[in-house]
Amino acid sequence: MVDKSNKFSTLVRVGYFSRAILYSVLGLIALTSAAQISQGTNGIFDAIEEFPLGTAILWLMVVGLLAYAFFRFASTFFDIENQGSDGTGWAHRIGHGGSAVGHLALAYSAYKFATAGGDSGDGAREAASGILSMDFGGAALGILGIAFFVTAAFQAKKGLTGSFMNRISHAAPAQTRLVGSIGYVARAVVFLVIGWSLFKAGFMSGGAEQIKTLGDAVAALAGQGIVFTLVAVGILAFGLFSVVLARYRIIPDMGIEGRAPKFRA
Repeated sequence: MVDKSNKFSTLVRVGYFSRAILYSVLGLIALTSAAQISQGTNGIFDAIEEFPLGTAILWLMVVGLLAYAFFRFASTFFDIENQGSDGTGWAHRIGHGGSAVGHLALAYSAYKFATAGGDSGDGAREAASGILSMDFGGAALGILGIAFFVTAAFQAKKGLTGSFMNRISHAAPAQTRLVGSIGYVARAVVFLVIGWSLFKAGFMSGGAEQIKTLGDAVAALAGQGIVFTLVAVGILAFGLFSVVLARYRIIPDMGIEGRAPKFRA
């Protein structure tokens, strides 16, 4: 069983707040600092480390991103979000699994910055190299890439339909749907870039050095003109939206195994 106590809910909300910091800083860097965005994910944590109490913020993000990753793993394996066990439900849950892995990688990067004072290396690519060295490791990365494609599709659908509002309290600000829609569409683009890098590394012998994490994926769009600007604005919007989620997101109770959720039934 998954702990649905107040402590668990609080950890999830800390996770959303950590995600808000991550996306907000990334969006600001992308819009204001071409040199720093070229560093990809490391550029995000470099910027945070320079904040007042930057190391403390990094440790908060380690805890929060881990909490958010475990929340997404719980959604995948225990259906804590009550997605159901039909085809659509499992597609959502597999997407949540991909998101969980991605946020674990981000938590690890934040941890390395918090403990190494900026000499973080590249934890995601180190982990990917280890996976590729294992039997069927390439297939595992390729399948993870497909999971990111699935997640990107659902992110885009959420943005275009506003279905994410089903999980947000009516007390949320009136602009929540607009800001969330912009953010989800931008995030879908970024997830496509991440998914493609994993797919190439796993199934096309692309090598671990081609794998992109969140900041790297945004940096990869830097030469795309208006597309890059729109994605950067959308990423900043997603950071602001995550602040709203930290306060107003409804964290549902465990559903009955195999039951289709009411909002889709």
